[in-house]
Amino acid sequence: MQQTVAELLVATLHELGVRQIFGVVGDALNPFTDAIRKNKEMQWIGVRHEEGAALAAAGQAKLTGKLAVCCGTTGPGANHLIAGLYEAHKDHAPVLAISGGVPAAQRGNDYLQENTPDLLFRDVAVYTQTLANADQAAHVFHQAIAHAYGMHGVAHLNIPPDVFAAKTDTKMGSLATLRAAPEMAADPEDVAVALHLIEQSKKIAIFAGTGCRTAISQVLQLAERLQAPIMHTFRGKDMVAYHHPYWMGGVGLIGGAPGVDAMQDAELVLMLGSDYPYTEYLPKNGKVIQIDLRPEVLGRRTGVQLGIVGAIKPTVTQLLEQLPQRQEQDFLHGVRDARKQWDEMLDKKAVLQESGQHVNPQALARGISMHAQSDAAIIIDTGVVTLWCGNWIQQSGQQRILASFNNAAVGTSLGQANGVQALDRDRQVIVAVGDGGFTMLLGEFMTSVEHRLPVKVIVFNNQQWGLVHLEMEEAGLPADKGSTFPNMDFAAFAVACGAAGFTVKRSSELDSGLRQLFAANGPAVLNVFIDPAELPSMPHIHLDQIWRFGLARVKEAFLSLGGS
Repeated sequence: MQQTVAELLVATLHELGVRQIFGVVGDALNPFTDAIRKNKEMQWIGVRHEEGAALAAAGQAKLTGKLAVCCGTTGPGANHLIAGLYEAHKDHAPVLAISGGVPAAQRGNDYLQENTPDLLFRDVAVYTQTLANADQAAHVFHQAIAHAYGMHGVAHLNIPPDVFAAKTDTKMGSLATLRAAPEMAADPEDVAVALHLIEQSKKIAIFAGTGCRTAISQVLQLAERLQAPIMHTFRGKDMVAYHHPYWMGGVGLIGGAPGVDAMQDAELVLMLGSDYPYTEYLPKNGKVIQIDLRPEVLGRRTGVQLGIVGAIKPTVTQLLEQLPQRQEQDFLHGVRDARKQWDEMLDKKAVLQESGQHVNPQALARGISMHAQSDAAIIIDTGVVTLWCGNWIQQSGQQRILASFNNAAVGTSLGQANGVQALDRDRQVIVAVGDGGFTMLLGEFMTSVEHRLPVKVIVFNNQQWGLVHLEMEEAGLPADKGSTFPNMDFAAFAVACGAAGFTVKRSSELDSGLRQLFAANGPAVLNVFIDPAELPSMPHIHLDQIWRFGLARVKEAFLSLGGS
């Protein structure tokens, strides 16, 4: 039976489990959106900006590991997808991006909105193709989705409207192959070498990345077997409850001194499922066993003694089958003691200030942690808000934390949250975002309202690009130009959109404000005025850095008095 290319694509996506497609309508997409309308189980979620569509799809794919879909129409509509698609590209999530093309007969004629989408999408996509005729559709659809899953990234299809509407007899085959790749075990010879290196080392630490997500039970068993502390990447923070006795916290700026020190003090580090980019926090002595499914990442961040290609779950299981139980606990206890002192410092900073005109951001982040449901999804934006939440949120172990992990883009949280919330409207989805990030894609809050997505947005309002401000001060420069700005009343904005809005200006109002936010039906915004002068607690800040911060603030005070 003949069907249009658009109908074939919708039927294929439906068969693969896709139920939602994010985008902005346009004439080039008309055959596709009409095919979605005819399928009663598929939902078109119209967004206010195509970047929001790409972010929503990226959020879904990052959360589930399954294919998610976004669309943009011809020219600028598709171009707007690009920035959001880098979320999926950098965090290795399977997304199918569909762009409408100019009519095939008009290509090469400098037609309205004509561009070269395959060239444009080449950097962000693992596969990009313009469909030239209906009969190639089935093969191209299969290749695009296979690449998205197999290469863990974005696949892009550009489809002109006349091709979208054309009829074809071809059918999709081999749908069973379109899925995430199975986990592969390591070479037994590599495992034997790893066992020998472990046997020779007394002080062992584990560094866990998101590649451990499906193997966290085995990783915890490995830590207990070796009496080894586990440090984690920011992306892996949510895999285990904050207070688990082997889970020692993060490294780097979104982490603590205990984890940084343990990584350097260990005789051997087992680096599991991580391609952590900040080399200054990785071991310098080369005593590392790195295990990862991706052979290209082995040894590229720091020197390794042994690189093993394999998925974490079966590989760690192989190790556990042969490792004896260790009794020596001195190294583990030393890291635990350091972690206890670090936590006491964090707790003191999270205590609400009794006076003052602003809320300390540490208390706000800890307040989110205290009020969030045990299975909430917390979407954290990029900037100084990442430092507050990364260090002061105490995850339950059942919650999911998403962020712009490897793209580190400001303004991505609300779009991702809309995608996550669309998967389950009963799940609590919380957005923690700076004022700069919230205003970047402000229209996506209207997407939340229109589609009854009850996301709860908490704005860390310091009236500045907070992290940029800190970076300028760290360099000893006055942060008086370009890093500060005025804001609208975000609570009033939420009300104007048809949602709930609340404001917190003082510490005494914080608990009540959080309770009101989470009790609100539907989407809501809590606008919290945080102290812009507060500094995050970063591990091992050097005296010269402290001096530069102080010098910068003296310069800022001088300029505020009219100096030059």
